[in-house]
Amino acid sequence: MKTSTSITLPYAPSLALLLVAALGPSSAFANPQETSKLENLINRYRASSPACEGRPALHADALTSLPSLAQLNLSRGNQLDHALRQAGIRMARAEAIMVSGPQNADAAMNAIKNKYCEALVRPEYTLIGVSHEAGTWRIILARPLLSETMGTSAQAGRKVLDLVNAVRSKPRVCGDKRYPAARPLAWNDTLAKAALMHSSDMAKQNYFQHQDKEGVTAAERSRRAGYRWQRIGENIAAGQGSPQEAMKGWLASPGHCANIMDPDFSEMGAAFAISQTSDAGIYWTQVFGKPR
Repeated sequence: MKTSTSITLPYAPSLALLLVAALGPSSAFANPQETSKLENLINRYRASSPACEGRPALHADALTSLPSLAQLNLSRGNQLDHALRQAGIRMARAEAIMVSGPQNADAAMNAIKNKYCEALVRPEYTLIGVSHEAGTWRIILARPLLSETMGTSAQAGRKVLDLVNAVRSKPRVCGDKRYPAARPLAWNDTLAKAALMHSSDMAKQNYFQHQDKEGVTAAERSRRAGYRWQRIGENIAAGQGSPQEAMKGWLASPGHCANIMDPDFSEMGAAFAISQTSDAGIYWTQVFGKPR
């Protein structure tokens, strides 16, 4: 019996706090109509597809207002990533734009639209939160960790299988080794159970390893789940918010790619699990098998 395993490195969310600009006298607070107006102005700006610093214009969809972003505690010394954690919000990417001085939404927009054009029109952002307190406007732009179309863990696992079989349908180079096209894998509920078992344990106990805290391996997990195998392989990933992102990471790694293209495997199961208190937020496990 032979075991083949690969892992990916944990995903680190991309978070940035853009510069604060002091622009003169300010009022203490803006009313909700003004913060809502600034959100609308930003969406109008995105719809206009401006060319930022001469770069080609990009199409950017309208942002959805998320009150919890506007309510983040970004007091002095509290970084954006820490503030998101405190609020229990998981984002794949987020940026904060802060500007002091403008008296109203129109003035705030004029102050930020050129200097922060690239951030304001970044297509991947889908959410916005705007606040104004003590003379400072704060705009949070973000993309959630989890894809809105991902569905349940079982549905995402099946999507991973579809992506794997699409990749296996063509020859591929993994690292320095060339693999021919391979036959499609079949879904196996028992392997999916083993995958969910490990994803859930990593999420719950906040670790990222093939062996669990008790030293149990993919081979033993599959056996305990009831799978009688000749060969087992496992890919794990952390932090990716969709099956497509998890697959992209695996295919970029020669070891993971080799598992995906291995002609000796005939079955697969995959699952993710989430924990808001863990470092990565979401953990993926993909288990390949060749039954006895």
